[in-house]
Amino acid sequence: MALSMKAKKRWSLVVLLIGLPLWIIVAVNIVALFDRPPIWLEFLIFVALGVVWILPFKKLFTGIGAMPPEDDRSDDR
Repeated sequence: MALSMKAKKRWSLVVLLIGLPLWIIVAVNIVALFDRPPIWLEFLIFVALGVVWILPFKKLFTGIGAMPPEDDRSDDR
């Protein structure tokens, strides 16, 4: 079941406003479980966790910034 462009925009907004802050809290708590690693390792961990959170939502964010097709333009107004 494909989402309309309007639905994709709304769900992507929900993911960015609710999901991303929750993931940041999870990432900080994961790193806090261990003794403080060297700064370069901590940086790599946060970069990896920053990439991992978006993988399940890759399809949702694809095409969000593109111009909508002609038939969907009336839905966005």
